[in-house]
Amino acid sequence: MSLSDVSRPAKPEAVFDRDAEWDALVTFAGDTRPDPGLGVVSGRLRQGKTHLLKALTEALGGFRFGVQQAARAESLRRLGDELARYTDTAPPGPPPRWEDAVDTLLALGERGRPVPVVLDEFPDLVRQSPELPAALHSAYRRLRETGRDNRTRLLLSGSSLPVMHRLFGAAAPLHGLADLELALRPLDFRQAARFWGIDDPRLALLVHSVVGGTPAYRHYVAGDAPSGPDDFDTWVCGTVLDPRTPLFLESHHLLQEGTDHWDRALCHSALAAIATGCRTQGEIAECLGTPLTDASHCLALLQTNGLLYGEPDAFRPHLVRLRIAEPLLAFEHAAVRPQRSALEQQGSGEVWRRARPVFDSAVVGPHFAQVCRDWVMDFAGPAVFGAHPATAAQGSLPDPEQPAGPDVGADVVVRGRADARPGPLLSVGVARWDEVMDLHHLEHIRRLLVLLAARGEDVTHTRPACYSGVGFTHALHAAEAEGQVVLVGLDRLYQDGSSAATATTRSARR
Repeated sequence: MSLSDVSRPAKPEAVFDRDAEWDALVTFAGDTRPDPGLGVVSGRLRQGKTHLLKALTEALGGFRFGVQQAARAESLRRLGDELARYTDTAPPGPPPRWEDAVDTLLALGERGRPVPVVLDEFPDLVRQSPELPAALHSAYRRLRETGRDNRTRLLLSGSSLPVMHRLFGAAAPLHGLADLELALRPLDFRQAARFWGIDDPRLALLVHSVVGGTPAYRHYVAGDAPSGPDDFDTWVCGTVLDPRTPLFLESHHLLQEGTDHWDRALCHSALAAIATGCRTQGEIAECLGTPLTDASHCLALLQTNGLLYGEPDAFRPHLVRLRIAEPLLAFEHAAVRPQRSALEQQGSGEVWRRARPVFDSAVVGPHFAQVCRDWVMDFAGPAVFGAHPATAAQGSLPDPEQPAGPDVGADVVVRGRADARPGPLLSVGVARWDEVMDLHHLEHIRRLLVLLAARGEDVTHTRPACYSGVGFTHALHAAEAEGQVVLVGLDRLYQDGSSAATATTRSARR
C-alpha cells in the first residue's frame, strides 16, 4: 500500500523536472506497510540529490541529516542535536555508538505512519565509521525477524559512486535490504535546454557542450544564460572563463573529489588526451608516454567514478572507445586547459578567440554526435528505424582500398534488440555539426554498408541517416522523400519525439 492520490504530495515548483524520480521517492516514502524500508539514491556530484531529498522530507514531514566531513564523535553529536530539534525534545546527549544512533533513527517510524529519514552523503559517514553498514544490517535484520511495526523509510544518498557500489552492489550485504535503488542522472539535452530557458536549438546545443545537463551549474553563474546565439561567446567569457565564478575551477574540483588522492596530474593528462582525440587505452598510454598498466589504472579510476564511459565499437565489439562523461571536463581539457596560463595575463575575450576553433572542432563536433546517439535512444521511437533501438554507438572498419589509411567510420550506428549477440543493424549514420550535408555523405554510408555486407552483416533493412547542425541540400531532401535516407537536424533533435516519428513515416510514404 502507498499514499492515496489525495494525500500524495505534489512535486514542489522549486524542483525542475525529475517527475519520475519524485514519483519513485514519494511512492517509497509513503508506503504504509508495517516494515522498515531502505532506499538508495546515488549520482554524481551537482545533480540535485540534496535538493530533491530536502523537498521530499519537507513535503512529508521527514528527517534529513546532512552529513559533513567530520570526526566520528562530531557527527554523532550533530545527529543527536538535530534529532532533538526534530522530535522537539531535550537533547539526550550524543549517541555513544552508531548502533544506538541507528536504533534511534529507525524508532522514528514507530508512530504509526511512514516517516522518510535521509542520511545525505552517506559515504562520508562510512569513511568516519566503517562499522555503520554492519550496524544498519543488524538493525534491519532484528526488526524484520521480530515483526515489529516499524514504518521508517530510510534513504541513503551518496555521490561517491565507488563507495555506493561497494555498499549496495549486487554482492554487498545491504543490497538485499534495499527496496528502492534510484540513480539521479544529469538532465538530458532537451531538459537542459528548458532548464536554461533556451529556445534556439543551436544555442542550446552549444551551451550543452559546455555545461551539459548538470543542474547546479546554472546556479553557479547566478542564472545567467546567453540571450541568443550572438551572445554565446560573451556568455562563455563571463562565466566559465571568469575567475570570479565557481564554474571557473569546477573541472578541477570534479577531478579532485572524484579521484581522491590518486595521481591527479596523470588523470588530467588522460582527460586531455581523450578530449583531443585519443579514444583507446593504447592510444592514451602512448600519448601520455606512460606504461599501459599505469594508464589503465588511471582510466579505470575515472570510469569507476563516473567521469568516463567505455563503449564498444558497433562493428568491432572488442574495440572499446572511451569518452568523457561530463561535458565541462571535455570543454576544459580540450579548449581551456592549454590557455590557463594566458588567462592569468590576458582578458578572457582574447583567450577565447584562440580557443574557439578548438572548441568547435574538438568539443562541439563530438558532442553533437553524442547528442544524436542520445536522441536515437531517448526520443527516436520505433517508427524512425523500423524497430526499437537497443544501442546507438560509433562504428568503424578498416578501409580495404587504403590499408594504411584511416578507418571508414560512422557516428551513429543503431542496432535492435537481440539475445547475447549483436542486434539487427537498423541504421548507419554520419553526424556533421558545422557542415551542410549532401549526397556524398549518403554515398559514404552506402559504401560502408557494402563493406559490412562483405563481412556477413545483414544490411537488407538498414536505413542510412544523416545528422547535421546546419542542414541538408535539396538533393538530400529529395533522397529523403524517396525513402532513401533519414535526415535529422537540430529542430528535429529538440522537437517532440512523436512528431519526429510521424515526420519520418510521412517521408517514407512519399
